[in-house]
Amino acid sequence: MFRFLVFLTLLIFSLSYGNDFSVRSPAFDYGKPIPIVYTCDGKDISPEIIWAHPPANTKSFVLIMDDPDAPFGTFTHWVVYDIPASVNKLPENFPKKPVVDGIKQGINDFGRIGYGGPCPPPGKPHRYFIKLYATDLKSVNLPPKAAKSQVLKAIQGHILSKAVYMGIYKRK
Repeated sequence: MFRFLVFLTLLIFSLSYGNDFSVRSPAFDYGKPIPIVYTCDGKDISPEIIWAHPPANTKSFVLIMDDPDAPFGTFTHWVVYDIPASVNKLPENFPKKPVVDGIKQGINDFGRIGYGGPCPPPGKPHRYFIKLYATDLKSVNLPPKAAKSQVLKAIQGHILSKAVYMGIYKRK
């Protein structure tokens, strides 16, 4: 039943945007546990993120990873922007620097630059959504260290397509 619901969700999502734009991580399957190495209980490094089939007129990408199950509202784990259209992946252990080869990173809700892995309180699993936006902007015209809200405001009206991937993590 779960696989059917995942398939149905992806089908509806792809039909709503009319293309095959997709994002995934080879580190874990959609809806499955994120390996400990990518969490605060492990090395807290970013997983490899790969995408394919963006709209033809894409000029840049924005990646946001967040947890809507956090106790005090959605918690932002990663903000990456000004990813050139020629790029189709972020490697594992992407450097936690403000700018990497022209790609900018914002501040996560841990108050740090770059990726901050899952670190939920003990209890039920949390969902972690990796959202990749294809935009018609060459740059969002923000300096490094921007907040998620600033980046989302800058791309409003410029999103050509959005792809989503989700993993879960539970601490004991």
